[in-house]
Amino acid sequence: MTWQISSVIPVWVLSLVGAIVIAVVLPRDQYLTWVAIVLAGAVILTFLIQLGLRRTEGFVVRAMASIGISALILAIASGVVAVLG
Repeated sequence: MTWQISSVIPVWVLSLVGAIVIAVVLPRDQYLTWVAIVLAGAVILTFLIQLGLRRTEGFVVRAMASIGISALILAIASGVVAVLG
């Protein structure tokens, strides 16, 4: 179970750091464009990590956890930016 969690945490961290950076650095009108780019990066990183593990058992669950929580992180960050901005 530890290797499963450790294979999805880097994707979550990328999403969180990406959301924070684009919320702080970019103007509000470009925020949603960059959120999509961060999510695309999370998807690519997910598949790079999961295919690099070479473990077939639990692949779909790990990929869903990585991408799903990343999308949730970015959705929450978008809501916070919309309320505050």
